[in-house]
Amino acid sequence: MSRIIHNKGMRNKEGGVDMTRKTALVAGGTGLVGKELLRLLLSSGEYEQVIAVVRTSLQYTHPKLAEVLVDFNRLEDYKEHLVADDVFCCLGTTIKKAKTKKEMFKVDVEYPLLLAKIAKENGAKQFLLVSAMGADSDSTISYSKMKGQLELHIQKFTYETLAIFRPSLLLGTRQEFRFGERVGGLLFKLLSPLLVGSFSKYRAIEGKKVAKAMYMTAQAHKKGVLFVTSEEMRVLVDTKKGAVSKVIG
Repeated sequence: MSRIIHNKGMRNKEGGVDMTRKTALVAGGTGLVGKELLRLLLSSGEYEQVIAVVRTSLQYTHPKLAEVLVDFNRLEDYKEHLVADDVFCCLGTTIKKAKTKKEMFKVDVEYPLLLAKIAKENGAKQFLLVSAMGADSDSTISYSKMKGQLELHIQKFTYETLAIFRPSLLLGTRQEFRFGERVGGLLFKLLSPLLVGSFSKYRAIEGKKVAKAMYMTAQAHKKGVLFVTSEEMRVLVDTKKGAVSKVIG
């Protein structure tokens, strides 16, 4: 059985529900990027409600937060609760955690595609997705191929805005320890000053910067399919160069 926790919405001074602001939905809210996104969305004046789609409870409450506990294998069963304006998908796993490529494919490809389908049918306008640098459906590298397949197939859902974020190695503190990622993060930090020009896209990026770039892009409402590199995310967040349209091609 699932447990669905709803709040009662944000109230205006007259006691009615304020419908002028948006509803956000976050899938993958316990991960490196997702947890930062939740923090940003819950503190934002742009959203009256934030729906967190999770396997297990976040173990905290907030007046704006609506937590939906789901079995992702039966996501269609929760369709009536997955109604939002902006959808942020941060789902992803590793082969170590998933155990098999089949299970990893479910988390990295099948679940995001199903979420995109359901949310679009429910009237969502924007879908913002965390993919990965090097995503390529023709790649010989399994992970890059999975991400490439996801990017390819998710474009069939005609959102007003489909923003695909392609971060390089992510930096930050995860709930689980990833040895390879930790070592890689240290190496990338040392090498970052040398990665300039066309190599700047390979610099590692903090998960909180990816989250901030996703948030900023959602508020810009730039229409079409957008591919956002690590360097574009960094420029957008670090230098705050005006509108998203000036940074993201």
